Amino acid sequence: MSENDQQGGWIDARAAAERLGVKPATLYAYVSRGVLRRRHAADGRRSLFDAAQVEELARRGRPRRPPGPGELAIESSITALGPDRPYYRGRDVLALAGQSTFEDVATWLWTSRETNGHAWQAHADGVARAVAAQSGLPPDLLPLDRLQLIVTALATADPLRHHLDPEGVAATGRALIAGLIEALPASRPSTGEGRLAERLWDRLCPHPPEAGTLRAFESAMILLADHELAASTVAARVAASVRADPYAVVASGLGVASGPLHGGASYGAERLLAEVADPASAGRVLGERLRGGERVPGFGHPVYKAGDGRATALLDFVRAAAPENERVAAADAVLAEAARRRLPAPNVDFALAALGAVAGLVPGAGEAIFAVARTAGWLAHALEEYGRGGPLRPRAVYTGPPLPAAG
Repeated sequence: MSENDQQGGWIDARAAAERLGVKPATLYAYVSRGVLRRRHAADGRRSLFDAAQVEELARRGRPRRPPGPGELAIESSITALGPDRPYYRGRDVLALAGQSTFEDVATWLWTSRETNGHAWQAHADGVARAVAAQSGLPPDLLPLDRLQLIVTALATADPLRHHLDPEGVAATGRALIAGLIEALPASRPSTGEGRLAERLWDRLCPHPPEAGTLRAFESAMILLADHELAASTVAARVAASVRADPYAVVASGLGVASGPLHGGASYGAERLLAEVADPASAGRVLGERLRGGERVPGFGHPVYKAGDGRATALLDFVRAAAPENERVAAADAVLAEAARRRLPAPNVDFALAALGAVAGLVPGAGEAIFAVARTAGWLAHALEEYGRGGPLRPRAVYTGPPLPAAG
């Protein structure tokens, strides 16, 4: 590139593609959609791109294609999906996972502020009702099933739940998330104090945490706090758009998240890892599933075609916390076998299952981590909807029998 081009703030296609992490052909698709400006270099043979615009696009994340069949387009300033990771209000989730607390990330999603110093405490009467509501449930019921009951019980004890102003929703959110955690049966003695990650750990693990595994656990919560318009978030936004209270919003999200193709996906990966008794059995376990025509859970992602950066980051946290753990070796053997069989790259559900196996979490813990963490995201999206004018109303493309003629 000539010195004049550099001084003029224009870069060539190779530099622009490298900065955005896309193929050169994608740059020209961005030009045709009006996302990037282009001009010809002085030699007339090369295309140049506005460096400032490329940099802004790189910070925001890759622009999504126009909505396709079955997709609903909703404007949002909360989360952008980059090539391999989300960005929470412009901040890289992988960086947040390595240095922030879950409370600070939730506050950032809700208010665009780092922290506001408020306590995250449940309403005692709400927790008492939620615990009582579980008295007749089977003791081996998975945590996610309990959370769907807990959120309804918590709502009955909150007379301020219909206050939908931003401060009111944030206050409800802090009490709601703390209540979801506190109302779960404790796996070990707990004071109900400390950071939310520590409190949730006490509900999902019979052993005290070590510093490394607790950091991995809290990082998982941060990585899962939001993911743009995932199915459960759409449900939560629809509920909020008709002014359902925050508890009803979270109940809507929980109902959708229980599906095995969404928040419940980590349970499938958890069961897969449980079948791998030792690294040598990884080939047999994957081979049997593939031979039976089964989908191998924990691999591939509809958005991150080249790999889920959240999975890579969380697996790195887990390996750093317990490098000699036999469950780490089993997880790595599954990854190696999956790569040998040319399966898609692992997603965050597999990493969550690996965390559960290494930390000794109770069955279904990954679903509970997802649900509690994603509550922060659902409420962030609810806040956007509460500030809008009316309900979300998707329209159907009617394909049924012809309608009778009018008149």
